[in-house]
Amino acid sequence: MTMADRAIAATRIACGAGFSGDRFEPAADLLDRGDLDYLVLECLAERTMAAGALRHLSDPLGGYDPFLERRLAPLLPAVAERGTKVVTNLGAADPAAAGRAAARLARRLELDLAFAVVTGDEVTDALDPRLPAQEDGRPLADHGRLISAHAYLGADAVRAALDAGADVVITGRVADPSLFVGCLAHHRGWDLGDADQVAHGTLVGHLLECAGQVTGGYFADPPLSEIPGLAHLGFPVAEVTDTDAVITKLPGTGGRVDAATVAEQLGYEIGDPARYLTPDVHADFSAVTVTDLGGDRVRVSGSRGRPAPADLKVSVGFQGGFRCEAEIDYAGTGARRRAELAAAVVRERTQGLFRHLHEELLGVDPIAQHDGATLPGSGRCRLSLVAQADDAATAARLGEEVTALYTNGPAGGGGVRVTTEPVLGVLSSTVSRKAAAASIDLLRSGA
Repeated sequence: MTMADRAIAATRIACGAGFSGDRFEPAADLLDRGDLDYLVLECLAERTMAAGALRHLSDPLGGYDPFLERRLAPLLPAVAERGTKVVTNLGAADPAAAGRAAARLARRLELDLAFAVVTGDEVTDALDPRLPAQEDGRPLADHGRLISAHAYLGADAVRAALDAGADVVITGRVADPSLFVGCLAHHRGWDLGDADQVAHGTLVGHLLECAGQVTGGYFADPPLSEIPGLAHLGFPVAEVTDTDAVITKLPGTGGRVDAATVAEQLGYEIGDPARYLTPDVHADFSAVTVTDLGGDRVRVSGSRGRPAPADLKVSVGFQGGFRCEAEIDYAGTGARRRAELAAAVVRERTQGLFRHLHEELLGVDPIAQHDGATLPGSGRCRLSLVAQADDAATAARLGEEVTALYTNGPAGGGGVRVTTEPVLGVLSSTVSRKAAAASIDLLRSGA
């Protein structure tokens, strides 16, 4: 594509997943009908990164997203046929293992594809645990056992992977909008040192990164805002030029794209709109214009940028003990009073045992008699208890006590549910860019 071609032709880029638990079918629909240049699957959040790192400690192959094969299997044949590039952070805490798994999947499907694996975000050994957490100023090590530290790599890593000839790029921790900026920079020949251009790409990436949120998913709030066809929500497509972008969705899909849905996503999780920091740029969205073109098409433009920050943000995962959640149901007349008595019994029997014990009664006041009349109510009250402790065995005592309520009273308890799991926490800090140098490895499936 020549410079003149780039000035005219829009790059078509879409988001086929906005988090690890997102729906699977929209990505396949986008590849099938979207005439895309790039499809991004953004499946990583701070907590899912920490969870992947924790799995990796006990299972050498457990660090990447467990849905990797399920997400990629229906997409890879279309990638091979249409030439659309896929970029995803499904690699989570082990992108190298994720790349090998994806290449094996392609071989089973008899496809010859090139997979680029981006590593270098794992900086646990380079992180000083005495550094203060940005959230509270306390040393990182004071919060619990540190299990992971991943720097937010930028668009340069994604661009380098695409420049190397990848059909599919698999990363670990890359800043969400940077996944999109890297694609746009590769396709349109952008200079990543041009802060205004990168800020424009960051605007596009920020609007797309949460998938169905910008097409009405988060905007649905009846009766204040009704979104049509929410059960079949379409995921977003951007038509990007060097100066503006149009946000839209596939025809025939549910949802809505208008100035309101786009403006809501524009403000999502950015803090100061004049100073949105990514590894690529200090983006300024304060003068962005949002123009509703009708027909589920919205034009955005006007972002500005200043040079990228000197250091990289780091997401630090830690294990802060264990948590037990235990619930029990009471039903019928007097259900609430019996649930309150059950809570008192558990409190007395576990006094001083846990770091924290939280209790909550769920459900409206139950059926009761007043002056001979039956009053409306749920007739059900569910007691929910959550305890935190330093070790799993102590935390599990809560579940044991709640289970014992079956026959030790009060009357009529049932439906006990107990879960004990590690407490995963996430903190933020920074490292130098030298500590997180990206590396690209290219794998071929070799059908």
